[in-house]
Amino acid sequence: MAEDGVDVLLLSVGADLPYFSGYEAMPLERITMLVVPRDGAATLVVPALEAPRVVEREGVFSIKPWTETQDPIGIIARLVGGAETAAVGDHMWSGFLVDLMSAAPGASFRRASTITSPIRSVKDEVEIERLRAASQAVDRVAARLQGGEIPLIGKTEAWVSAELGHQVIDEGHDRVNFAIVAAGENAASPHHEAADRVIQEGEGVLCDFGGTMIGDDGIGYCSDITRCVWVGERPEREFLEAYAVLHEAHGASVRAATVGTPAQDVDRAGREKIINAGFGSYFIHRTGHGIGVEAHEDPYIVEGNQAPLVAGNAFSIEPGIYMPGRFGMRLEDIVVATEAGPDSLNTVDHHLAVVTA
Repeated sequence: MAEDGVDVLLLSVGADLPYFSGYEAMPLERITMLVVPRDGAATLVVPALEAPRVVEREGVFSIKPWTETQDPIGIIARLVGGAETAAVGDHMWSGFLVDLMSAAPGASFRRASTITSPIRSVKDEVEIERLRAASQAVDRVAARLQGGEIPLIGKTEAWVSAELGHQVIDEGHDRVNFAIVAAGENAASPHHEAADRVIQEGEGVLCDFGGTMIGDDGIGYCSDITRCVWVGERPEREFLEAYAVLHEAHGASVRAATVGTPAQDVDRAGREKIINAGFGSYFIHRTGHGIGVEAHEDPYIVEGNQAPLVAGNAFSIEPGIYMPGRFGMRLEDIVVATEAGPDSLNTVDHHLAVVTA
């Protein structure tokens, strides 16, 4: 904050609050705000009816509950005091920000992520092991998918999505963040919403799922994995050829994800393989995103991000090929940049699984 000329940090709903305080606020019309002055003690302003949910952290912050008849914006404004520059969490509701701007007219407001993201994006060993535990849990689900233990033929995408979600919870996650199931031509839409489409023999099925595993400290770390399976005896030749390119591209980007390598070069390493094979126009998204207490956070593995990877960065590597009206495929692992090289947290089989169930 001192380096960036920020006088006070204001964190409301979003991942920054639980990361720094251990408390995850419900997204309510009643405002919760962690007020962190550059010089002085931090205060968590919280609705009185939510205060029992807060675990007090002595020496970290004090709690200031507000009742239904009090003005919480006024309370926060008084804590802001004469601050000239306030940094607000990226997920703060705009209505709260507008009210704060009126209540603290002497302050200018900017994003807090320039301060919080560089801290959150570098994981320590404890955080990496929590990400690894979450990744290993979804690996076990993916292994059952690849082994034909999760029924597909004759089931709807929505049924399979729900089943994946149930298994993610059974493997120790506290919540499911998403469970994309896309069969055949539907897989050409990267974020397809599973519906009543029935899975048939003789087509590919893309499954992308993950959740949040919450620790004893109240902070959750995320998982995210994508695997594709072919349903039927013999995959189509074109599908096999495209998947071979995808597999090669995935490996190239993982190998490139070394400390000191610009994020965009990791994207380029895999994308080049896909372009050279003639599928370049069908890879329509970035190669990856950071992961931690949020499913998507810094660093982003995308063209234009010239920031070099540092030890402790955790991110997805997920190239894809999407042929409209025909098929789609994606292969995704979570990888950590380390001084010893890329550490893939997902280790379940990367080859195209063929299932007949």
